[in-house]
Amino acid sequence: MDSMDSIIKYFPELTAEQIEKLSRLGALYQEWNEKINVISRKDMDHFYERHLLHSLGIAKVIQFKPGTKVLDLGTGGGFPGVPLAIMFPDTHFHLVDSIGKKISVVKDVAKQLKLSNIEAQQVRVETLVRRYDFVVSRAVTRFASMLPWVKGKFKKEDFNELQNGLLLLKGGDVDEEMEETRAGYITFHLEDYFQEEFFQTKKVVYVPWEGKR
Repeated sequence: MDSMDSIIKYFPELTAEQIEKLSRLGALYQEWNEKINVISRKDMDHFYERHLLHSLGIAKVIQFKPGTKVLDLGTGGGFPGVPLAIMFPDTHFHLVDSIGKKISVVKDVAKQLKLSNIEAQQVRVETLVRRYDFVVSRAVTRFASMLPWVKGKFKKEDFNELQNGLLLLKGGDVDEEMEETRAGYITFHLEDYFQEEFFQTKKVVYVPWEGKR
């Protein structure tokens, strides 16, 4: 397995407590992976780069203010929600997935690391009635398919640096996919923040939720 070195290099402001919690994630997911296939074996070898650092790409685009509420849609085993919850302890993260065994992993990881700002729930996102400041997601589905799920999920008041909206971790050419809808969006290229080859095609796509409330 790779190491925490790159995380510390790109996020020198991390506290000792945050470093300790992020460091423990590798062993926790390795242990779970031996019971159920949460992360592919190949990706486990690059866990800190392809899961932690990738998830924390969102933290290069926005610093969530205390009290922000974030929905992690289709979190799987907890990405990007778990690393972001460690990075932003005063932000509340609601991690949802329709697959129960993946949510069991998230609940256990949150419990082991005492992450009181995580709520994990097995639920279909379209049935949720709460409202959030941001929705984050990593490679769940095409944007056009996601739009109906998140309609009505955003708070009207903005108080972060960015207007309330979606922050999506995506790879490859996103323009064709994003232009299927007429939503305005901004693409942040992760290769501008991280030097590793893995990030050359990786992006954070920000979609402000304007005109669709």
